[in-house]
Amino acid sequence: MDLLLDSDQRDFRNDIRAFLDETLTDDLREGQAQMIGVYPEPEISLAWQRKLHEKGWAAPIWPVDFGGTGWTALERFIFESECAQAGAPLVYPIGIRLVAPVIIAFGTPEQQQQWLPRILSGEDYWCQGFSEPGAGSDLGALSTRAVREGDEYVINGSKIWTTHAHHANLMFALVRTANTERRQDGISFVAIELDRPGVDIRPIISIGGDHDVNEVFLTDVRIPVGNRIGEENRGWSYAKYLLEFERGVGLFSGRLRSSLKRVEATLPSAPDMAQQWRIAEVAMELDAFEMLELMTVGTLPTGAAPGPISSVLKLRASRLKQAIGELAIELLGTEALRREASTRSNIVVSDYLNSRAATIFGGTAEVQLGIIARSLGGL
Repeated sequence: MDLLLDSDQRDFRNDIRAFLDETLTDDLREGQAQMIGVYPEPEISLAWQRKLHEKGWAAPIWPVDFGGTGWTALERFIFESECAQAGAPLVYPIGIRLVAPVIIAFGTPEQQQQWLPRILSGEDYWCQGFSEPGAGSDLGALSTRAVREGDEYVINGSKIWTTHAHHANLMFALVRTANTERRQDGISFVAIELDRPGVDIRPIISIGGDHDVNEVFLTDVRIPVGNRIGEENRGWSYAKYLLEFERGVGLFSGRLRSSLKRVEATLPSAPDMAQQWRIAEVAMELDAFEMLELMTVGTLPTGAAPGPISSVLKLRASRLKQAIGELAIELLGTEALRREASTRSNIVVSDYLNSRAATIFGGTAEVQLGIIARSLGGL
């Protein structure tokens, strides 16, 4: 592919920059700069999403008929890169980038009309209910059960590592609706309103000191059968479709580059030659990853899932995030031992601590390697 922008693409980039200059406030930039968890807090991410929604830019990967932008994949890459370089908040992706493509592809017209506009506007804030205490990397082992009674499902079980469940009003979840010989065949994909009786959300404080994830207990929670997305017992297929969007269309390189710049900005003194070499090593790895993203995501049709290559992108992005965190600790030296909430060094140290989970959440590194070996390596 041609990496040089043509005149129309340069004009597009200039329009993005003009919008960012006009719309992005210092408070929003600072909110993103202070982020140490997986996503910014809702008062930051939703404030930015609403500005994008007003402009019609909140959901670039959606089809135009549902509120998407109609951008090419390369234009979306330009947009994401410019937002990251400008310090714009990360748009909370669980609704827009994860569950929305499933609703668009497999939901009923009524579900699309009910949920998609509210996802775009930020009125509905979703969380993801996949992992369980006994079913993390092996989601086929999940035991949360939904038993049908008339026009309702009665759900019992629990979900864990549920990011931003304490902020969300809706959770999409995988639940067991049948006992089958192949465990994955008895799973359904449902939406659960979190204000229903029987839902109990309990915080989990991360090693970085923030409250980002939770455990969600479900005791005799009743939902309408109409909250099931797609066919009963076909949820495993929908989950695999969703995970391709989670792992492969996030365009990570811009945010990773922004993280590297944040590390450099926190150094207590100018880096010596050895430190400059370490920074250059990570920067070169990031350059190579950016080219990989452009070669894969940059050539996809708008709204398309990337397929098994998403595992390669997810694995490389996770390891790069950890490499940037490790670089920060190495460069800070003894300064990294100071944990004063007001210091910038504390932010990058907390980010480093939380980055240890990057090769676990969204599918462990081992799972990604297995997918790569089977799907791309023919093993």
